[in-house]
Amino acid sequence: MSDNADVLMQPEGRRRRFPTTRWSQVIAAGSPASPEAHDALAVLCETYWRPVHDFVRCCGRSPDDARDLTQAFFARILEKGDFRHARPERGRFRTFLLTAVRHFLANQAEHDRAAKRGGGHVPLPIEPASPDDRQAFASPVCTETPETIFEERWAFTVLDASMARLAEEYEQSGRQRLFDVLRPRLTGDDDASSVECARALNMTEGAARVALHRMRRQFGQCLREVLAETVEDPSDVNSELDYLLKVISQSRQPAVSV
Repeated sequence: MSDNADVLMQPEGRRRRFPTTRWSQVIAAGSPASPEAHDALAVLCETYWRPVHDFVRCCGRSPDDARDLTQAFFARILEKGDFRHARPERGRFRTFLLTAVRHFLANQAEHDRAAKRGGGHVPLPIEPASPDDRQAFASPVCTETPETIFEERWAFTVLDASMARLAEEYEQSGRQRLFDVLRPRLTGDDDASSVECARALNMTEGAARVALHRMRRQFGQCLREVLAETVEDPSDVNSELDYLLKVISQSRQPAVSV
């Protein structure tokens, strides 16, 4: 980890027992008929819609097709409970999701080929309506592999979910103003950030430095909690955190436009 990665570390002297994680709840139930497991899976699917969508998009699908296929994929996951058959991928929701969408697209491709061969229907000669549309279809969707795009989107989705959880904690404790001021300075230089925060919050530099340090620690805890919800075994959180940091450090500008 980098020197600035202390934001992602658990507070010293504060050992929290991870509750039953959402993905482990799904695995433990072993059936989509379980209301608790279905609700947990639905939340996971809603949260991680973007990585799947951008993976599909980078596989060469048009924006409309990518949205439709992503919706169809998650509908199938929720309806069929395909997670029960993904034995090697059951440990991490991230790995399961990538494997499942690959299989889904492969099956969809076979379905499309069968439809083109006939299948009882006369295929319609559909082409892009305008030169601009044709250029969009001819141009590469992204400069990275679909797998790389999926991992990047996954990492930033985890960060967004962690920040949303942190924002909720500050709002519920009546510290919304403090959060609004500190958030843009979470990853900045400590001394410069403390001076700016002190001025904006009308407090001493020392108090601002402490507040900023605490927020970074809280964000790290939120990040660990979000990651814990995507693994079956809480002991996997550290390795997921290391992987997330690696992906973020290697990421480039977003390459997919919706």
